[in-house]
Amino acid sequence: MSMSSDEVNFLVYRYLQESGFQHSAFTFGVESHVDQSNINGSIVPPGALVSIIQKGVQYVEAEVTLNEDGTILDDGSELDHVSLIDAVLPDIVATRHTLLHNRTIKPEIGIKYEDGHYSHVNSVGHGEIMDVDGTVNDTGSNKALILKGHEHEVFVCSWNPTQDILASGSGDGTARLWPMNETGVATPVILRHQFKDLENHKSATKDITSLEWNNDGTLLATGSYDGQARIWSPEGELVKTLSDFKGPIFCIKWNKKGNYLLSAGVDKSTIVWDSNNWEVKQQFSFHQAPTLDVDWQKNTSFASCSTDKIIHVCRIGVEKPVKSFQGHTSEVNAIKWDPSGSLLASCSDDLSAKIWSTKQDTWMFDLQGHKREIYTVTWSPTGPSTAFPNAPLLLASASYDTTVKLWELERGSCVLSLSKHQEPVYSLSFSPDGRYIASGSFDRALNVWSTQTGTLVHSYHGNGGIFEVQWSPRGDKVAACFSDNTLCVLDVRNL
Repeated sequence: MSMSSDEVNFLVYRYLQESGFQHSAFTFGVESHVDQSNINGSIVPPGALVSIIQKGVQYVEAEVTLNEDGTILDDGSELDHVSLIDAVLPDIVATRHTLLHNRTIKPEIGIKYEDGHYSHVNSVGHGEIMDVDGTVNDTGSNKALILKGHEHEVFVCSWNPTQDILASGSGDGTARLWPMNETGVATPVILRHQFKDLENHKSATKDITSLEWNNDGTLLATGSYDGQARIWSPEGELVKTLSDFKGPIFCIKWNKKGNYLLSAGVDKSTIVWDSNNWEVKQQFSFHQAPTLDVDWQKNTSFASCSTDKIIHVCRIGVEKPVKSFQGHTSEVNAIKWDPSGSLLASCSDDLSAKIWSTKQDTWMFDLQGHKREIYTVTWSPTGPSTAFPNAPLLLASASYDTTVKLWELERGSCVLSLSKHQEPVYSLSFSPDGRYIASGSFDRALNVWSTQTGTLVHSYHGNGGIFEVQWSPRGDKVAACFSDNTLCVLDVRNL
């Protein structure tokens, strides 16, 4: 049995109609030429698309929990239920099946940092037999604080830089403030994001797509799928709603000084807001497709990247980009300036990460090595406050190929490849002292690695995929956002 693109389009069209999305159904029908297909709509039952997807998930669940002869795997119970993500990523299902069957982890070669350079060494645990959940390095439950309350997936989180408060954003249309104390967490404050659904004459909610505290912890900015940015106090009071966007906001960033807020999203533009009066300071509309990420270089300059494959560097008060970088052959997913603001890292669906400088037009380094799309990048902290003040600057990259790679920029080469994850890695965060890096994956694992040796020093396994991880400014906690509606706060004081 197979399905043509016309049949898929018709099922989507009918689903939109049945769900009451009349405008979306009309637009989709016109663009996909549903009226030109030869499908007899009268014989398609209601709910056909949902029914087919459910059957597909059930098939994948049977496939991953059964042996070839139809008997149930002894370890099948460990998989719980197969998610929709599993159903659309069959290579991940195959990996799980192999791991459950073999119960082994291949030996790895690590690299150790010593006397100002890296050298190859055998990593700790070389050739050891390990459960899929990594019980050799698994963190005890006494180190993990589980935060419950959200009603849908938790997508983003941000630590307040001056108070021990964790902010989280979810698909349930709320952000939450979780005040931490020595005994755990106090009652969270719920920040409700509601907008008027004019068509249905009622209030509705949209996903919280991004959030970030300003540098002194006095204001929290949130971006939503409803196209509005909102400013909140640490007590949960709504300070201001910013409504100049025409589509979902993908990212929101404060500059270091805190006088400007930068937001970007689907409508292709980036907007700088003045926090003194919450008016638009300047709008930049240079991308030809949705803007996926932004990052401040200095207090008045920033970079933006897009699905149009281009990176622009802009400055407040200047009408055109001061620099534009082209070289990626697919959409650019994330960008990040190094701590000095002189080097810009980018990563793309073209399987590469690149390093750019405003002093030249082409990339300085083209980092090749990942086998699938690279989702995000982040730089190691530098300076005298770090554990290794003389260590070379490192760039970390996370990929759908299940690995995390650390690149040394002095050589432009990969010095560590961290490969204990079994599914795509979506988020990375260095510890403030640079000794460790945390990674979060859809294999449900929050892993903490040594940046010296690449050794997996701690691991926590939750009940859902991880969208984001963030190390606290004090260096004592790591937070992770899970698809099962929870957050985990991991105590990492005794690594």
